[in-house]
Amino acid sequence: MPGYIQPRTLLLVDDEPYVRSSLVRLLRRSGHEYRVFTAASGQEGLELLSQHEIGVILSDQRMPEMTGVEFLRRVKTLHPKTIRIVLSGYTDLQSVTDAINEGAIYKFLTKPWDDVLLCANIEEAFERHETVLENERLQAELTRVNSRLESDNLDLERRVAEKTREIVNNINVLQVSQEILEYLPLAVIGADADGLIVVVNRQADELFAAPPESTLLGSYAAERLPKTLLDRISETAGSSCKTRVNFQLPDGRHAELWWHRMGAHCKSAGIVLVVSPWEESDDGAR
Repeated sequence: MPGYIQPRTLLLVDDEPYVRSSLVRLLRRSGHEYRVFTAASGQEGLELLSQHEIGVILSDQRMPEMTGVEFLRRVKTLHPKTIRIVLSGYTDLQSVTDAINEGAIYKFLTKPWDDVLLCANIEEAFERHETVLENERLQAELTRVNSRLESDNLDLERRVAEKTREIVNNINVLQVSQEILEYLPLAVIGADADGLIVVVNRQADELFAAPPESTLLGSYAAERLPKTLLDRISETAGSSCKTRVNFQLPDGRHAELWWHRMGAHCKSAGIVLVVSPWEESDDGAR
């Protein structure tokens, strides 16, 4: 049995020395490996139980000072996992029946005993004891696993809550950023490394999208942006514009252009364009 530690330990309790000797000899001949303790009284048996791990107890019923049933009732309270058997030549049926009903006694066997039957009952008692211990071990293991699962679930819930808060915060930041972009008095366009426009504000759509109800979003910069703008960017390929660059829009207006190539401070690749159109007066002033 996986949860049981050998040796199997048996306690024989009988006030008659020859009975104890006979039982010890029988068990040695049985072929089973038992560690056997003997006691001449219930009190002596209790003392041995306090010092050793006992699996099965075989006790006489008629003993001075404390009967076998009284002894085993106390054992049930103090050592409930032991398997308790009464062996007696006197059939005090009422007390034995009461003890069996209370769970204090596993079996009642009579003297004189049948050697084969007695050995079989003791072997069965040890198997029952080992089952009790194994069930206890499995229950403890189940409790440990459930505790670990509960802890893991709580940790998972915590991490999900943290991730959810992070996502909500990111969404809020994006919404605020988009709101700012929409109302800037400048046209802002963001394109990825392939030239696909992935960010655009209202000013940019009003300036470059055609017809007016369409949007630059999702289209390619090379197809939708003015050639004059693209030419100014290609003049400084691979770098960013840190000062204003003037160029002319298709409608004849002039505009200032700034651009920044992504990747220096983040994993994004692409370009951000900022365009500010302006009208030139007759004297050349803006």
